Amino acid sequence: MTTPSSAPPEVVRRVEQLRREIEEHNYRYFVVDAPTISDAEYDLLLRELRDLEARYPGLQTPDSPTQRVGAPPSEAFATVVHRQPMLSLANAFSVEELDAWHRRVVNILGDVPLAFVCELKIDGAAVSLTYEHGRFTRGATRGDGQRGEDVTPNLRTIRSIPLRWRVQPPPALVEVRAEVYLTREALAAINQERAAREEPLFANPRNAAAGSLRQLDPQVTASRPLDLFVYGVGAVEGVDLRTHRETLAWLREAGFRTNPHGRHCESLDEVKAYIPEWTARHHDLSYETDGVVIKVDSIAQQAELGATSQAPRWAIAYKFPAEQAITRVNNIVVYVGRTGALTPVASLDPVAVSGVTVTSATLHNEDEVRRKDVRIGDWVVVQRAGEVIPDVVRVLTERRTGDERLFEMPKTCPVCGTPVVRPESEAVTRCPNPACPAQVMGGLIHFASRGAMNIEGLGWKTLVRLVEKELIRDPADLYALRLEQLLGLERMAEKSAQNLLDAIERSKRTTLARLLYALGIRHVGATVAEILAAHFRDIHAVMDAPFEAVRDIPGIGPVIAESVVTFFQGPENRALVQRLLEAGVNPAPQEAPAGGPLTGRQFVFTGTLQRCTRPEAVARVEALGGAVASSVTVRTTDVVVGEQPGSKAEQARKRGIRLLQEAEFLTLIGEHP
Repeated sequence: MTTPSSAPPEVVRRVEQLRREIEEHNYRYFVVDAPTISDAEYDLLLRELRDLEARYPGLQTPDSPTQRVGAPPSEAFATVVHRQPMLSLANAFSVEELDAWHRRVVNILGDVPLAFVCELKIDGAAVSLTYEHGRFTRGATRGDGQRGEDVTPNLRTIRSIPLRWRVQPPPALVEVRAEVYLTREALAAINQERAAREEPLFANPRNAAAGSLRQLDPQVTASRPLDLFVYGVGAVEGVDLRTHRETLAWLREAGFRTNPHGRHCESLDEVKAYIPEWTARHHDLSYETDGVVIKVDSIAQQAELGATSQAPRWAIAYKFPAEQAITRVNNIVVYVGRTGALTPVASLDPVAVSGVTVTSATLHNEDEVRRKDVRIGDWVVVQRAGEVIPDVVRVLTERRTGDERLFEMPKTCPVCGTPVVRPESEAVTRCPNPACPAQVMGGLIHFASRGAMNIEGLGWKTLVRLVEKELIRDPADLYALRLEQLLGLERMAEKSAQNLLDAIERSKRTTLARLLYALGIRHVGATVAEILAAHFRDIHAVMDAPFEAVRDIPGIGPVIAESVVTFFQGPENRALVQRLLEAGVNPAPQEAPAGGPLTGRQFVFTGTLQRCTRPEAVARVEALGGAVASSVTVRTTDVVVGEQPGSKAEQARKRGIRLLQEAEFLTLIGEHP
């Protein structure tokens, strides 16, 4: 049996660090459309976390990034519940991992004929298009896989989406799954226009597509040349589809665009021939792709294979290798983030990677610089997989001349001059001065971001001007801005100034979770903020909560609890919250969970459920008034046992806690097993 307390302390710290990093990257990728690492880097972080949680099951919690598909939808749009979840895909990075997936498929299905369909993995934004009796009635983003955002008016602007079903008779209902994308040329044109307006540039076609879909004004979406490929269906009524290949042909007949480069493969050998072909050819396309999706063709076999809580067992994404190039490090510059973290970044001689000119690469932290032995003047291999900030893969030590210089982390903050600190348990060096201009600016940007207070139009350049003019020093000052002050800023016309004031005013009507997240409390991402808001339901209750009360909340733990309590013990932080409240910021109190037949019962899940996903089961328990925890404790009343259960089942037996098989659980929540 492995519990958090029995796992080595360094493992516990690494798991917490990985979760924080992944949640931050989820936020940047899914919410603000401004990622800061490549897909390859993200995949490695997530893989490391999955491996650690598999090795130490007691560390797994419901709010871990491994237990979720994506990030929550924005509150700017109505929420749509997908009839059939839009699950993510498991990844393969080598032929050996592809073979392992194939063996798992054969082990479940037995010795039966297998055929596959290979499709290019389009680098865009996934959407679900609902048609009822042949009419397009609703379109939604993927969101967190269970719930998405209703972007129907925006999707209607994409001309390649048929508004009516072309095949008669049409199905009673069908969810069409598609990927919305922009070509590289279209992205360049959009970024040129945004640069002229001094707006942040989109990092890549995928984020441009996602940002275009999430516009409150459909006319903005219509102005961008979005297109899409459909790749399958979700829920279907009134149609009997036998194979994936047949499904794609049916969708083409109905008026949809499918990618022309898909291929039906009668064997795994044919799949293995398709992959290197498109690894070499995908750069020739006008749009970005980052891999190949391999699917079992038979719908009946797909149903038999089923899915985990996160991914179907009948499909896998084979990722193309990350693109690499050789260049020279001409300097290593240290940047200071909003939490005070000092991050070394390699300044590079410009080099083209995947059609993009790269001039910098992240080095993460001082230990990483030492591990890779990166020196100023080194020739290095940099890697980019079509995303944002590249990574230094390795140093070409054979090219060294002896003139290279070692990097030294500064002893004082490069922005404010405060002596820096590095706690023994952390890899990150920090500036401890909360008044550091870099931290102040980072905190303001975070406060105004879409996932926090969502102040539209308040970008980095505007905030810089406001700070330089000494109009604001902290977030509370935003709510005291006047029109005449904004008109005194460079490039600020009356209409844009009034729009900004209106956006600031709208942000006063927020939720407790958003406010907690906006405050920038260390270790408190969007998910943790939701947990705190649901538990305390009032900002004053959070501020006054003792350490033990925060620590004992399922999904929190001692590290986060200490950070929350320490933050609100700071007089300047309490004063900031009070000023925000006095300025009219009104975080709506979180409603107490309604009573239900499961009120007073706490459930723990172990193993894989076959008839529903883990998030669906959790949501159903909570809707019926029950609670869900990640580990077995004295408060646990029921442990639901799925396939291949972990140590939690044995813990429950020893404690005499009720064990429920999946069929019993489904009966309990009112579902037919």
